[in-house]
Parts: sequence; C-alpha cells; structure tokens
Amino acid sequence: MNASLAEAARAEPKKARALIYVLPLAVLFALIVLAFSVGRFPVSPAELLAVLLAKLTGANHAHASLIETVIFQIRGPRIVAAIVVGAALAAAGAAYQGMFRNPLVSPDILGVSAGAAVGAVFAIFLSQNVFVIQACAFAGGLLAVAAVYGIGSSVRGHDPMLALILAGIIIGTLLGSTIALMKYLADPYDQLPAITFWLLGSLASISPGDLGLALPMIVVGLTPLHFLRWRMNLLSLPDDEARALGVDTRRLRVTVVCAATLMTAAAVAISGIIGWIGLLIPHAARMLVGPDFARMLPLVMLLGACYLLGIDTLARTMASIEVPLGTLTAFIGAPFFVWLLATARRTWQ
Repeated sequence: MNASLAEAARAEPKKARALIYVLPLAVLFALIVLAFSVGRFPVSPAELLAVLLAKLTGANHAHASLIETVIFQIRGPRIVAAIVVGAALAAAGAAYQGMFRNPLVSPDILGVSAGAAVGAVFAIFLSQNVFVIQACAFAGGLLAVAAVYGIGSSVRGHDPMLALILAGIIIGTLLGSTIALMKYLADPYDQLPAITFWLLGSLASISPGDLGLALPMIVVGLTPLHFLRWRMNLLSLPDDEARALGVDTRRLRVTVVCAATLMTAAAVAISGIIGWIGLLIPHAARMLVGPDFARMLPLVMLLGACYLLGIDTLARTMASIEVPLGTLTAFIGAPFFVWLLATARRTWQ
C-alpha cells in the first residue's frame, strides 16, 4: 500500500511537467490554424486540411491552385518563419542568460543585432537585392560578435564575463552610430524608408528561399546547445568549481557564444530587429520549470514560437496596414515583463 502511494506521488510531478510542455504545443497548433484562418485571404481549417491531404495523396482539389499559393508560398512560409525565429531568439536568450548568470541579458548583448543591422543597412544603402541584404546582415552579426569576443579576450586583469559585456556595449554603441550616419546619408525617398522598415522588423516578405537559407544555420546553432544542455547548468557555478567537476568553462563559453550568435544572426537576417523575445521568454520558462537548462530549452523554444506567431498574426490583422513586429513586441512585452518581475521569485536560479 505504501509503495503504491509512493509511486503515485512520484507520478504526479511527472504528469505536471509533461503538461507544461503539452499545453504550449497545443497552443502553438491552435495559433497555426488561426494564422491560416485570418487575413485578407482566409483559409479555413477544412480547406487547409483538404489541400494538405490533396498534396500528400496527389488528388485534385477545387480552387487548389489559389489556396496552394496562399498556403505554400505566402502565408505558410511566414508562419514557419515566425515559429523558427521566435524559437531561435528565445533559445539564444536562454543560453546567454545562463552563460552570463544574468537574467537581464538578451541575444543582442554581444552586438549581434547591431552588427546585423549595420550589414543590412549598408546593403540597402548600396541598393542591393534582398539576398545580398540578408547575407550582409548575417555576416555583420557574426563579425560584430567576433570583434566583441576579441576585445573581451584581450583585456587582462578583469572578470572575463564583465569584459565581454562591456565590449559588447562599446561595439553596439559604435555600430549604432554607424547606422545613424548611414540613415543620415541615405536617399530620403527610397533608401531611408527601406532602412527604417528593416530596422523595425517584419516577416511580410518571407519566401521559401529565405527559410532555406536561415533554417539550416539555426539548426546548426541549436545542435550544440541541445547536446550541452546538461553542462550549461555548471556555468552558474564559479569557474573553479566547474573546472573541479571536469568542465572546461572557457571552451564551453566559446561554444555557447558561437551557437547562440549563429542562431541570432540567421534569425535577424530574415526578420530584422525583433526585440524582447530573448529577454522575456526565458523568464517565463524559468518560472514554469526552474533554472535547469535541460528542461528550459524545449519549453523556451515552444513559448518563443507561440509568442512571435501570435504577435505576427496580430500585427497583420489588427489594422489596415501592417504593424512592425519590433514595435508590437516591445509594446506588449514591456508590461508583461513588469508582471513577470512582480510575480517571480526573488532569486532567478
């Protein structure tokens, strides 16, 4: 009798933890259906299911060509991009916060967003096409973080984490002034509106080709975070304690920086600057499952995907013109973050 009660007591937390992951997954599925169902050309769940089944079986469907264009060329890539970008930015934010032991850290702390913005703005300034803009944004993000890490590593006699953060602030400020200068010199009738629109963040022009470029990079960046998810918890310890447990903290930090930067740069390259996801979502996940990175990683990706997909659906349907994602994420994320701070525990890990 006592043994059965003990087994039941152990089973309850497992069910509760499983429910924490199942609920966001169900919400994500509902948001996907909703995102297809609303807009200037709504696709009902029945039509969506019929087209998908017809695509799989090769059968004919009435009005299939028009609905297929909306699903597979217009709205489908945008929905997938919102899921991928939201999950990538949230996972990168959780990795950075765990590595720096600071809940106020976001994916742009090392200048990756500012570097990507400089690359994209420079390409727009030179009147390049979309592919070149995305490639320059991706390269700019990686180069900015490389410069930050090089400066932080060359500074001796200081806390390496503090030196890295300060180097990120310095490089970010420098890149911000570079963006301001290019905006001042840009053509106010052609280049300046394009620069402003890109900096505000949007998924309106996403194509299947954009996903084909960004998705592999995000998967490559996510892979080491997945395999190192158990060791990530040791970064919350002092370096000497972590080394005593057999973990090379320097190598682990370099790996985390490279992985999170790759994911962020790939996401920003196709979406523009979208803030608050990497800062807000890890806090929400930490409240639900605690600071264990192995438990946080899948949940933070689900919550990030749900958040950005919901924001993107709202951005394109709430008004006659599309609201920029960066503006809407900040407008909704700021009061929500205040609520999280008010209701969270005193210690974050």
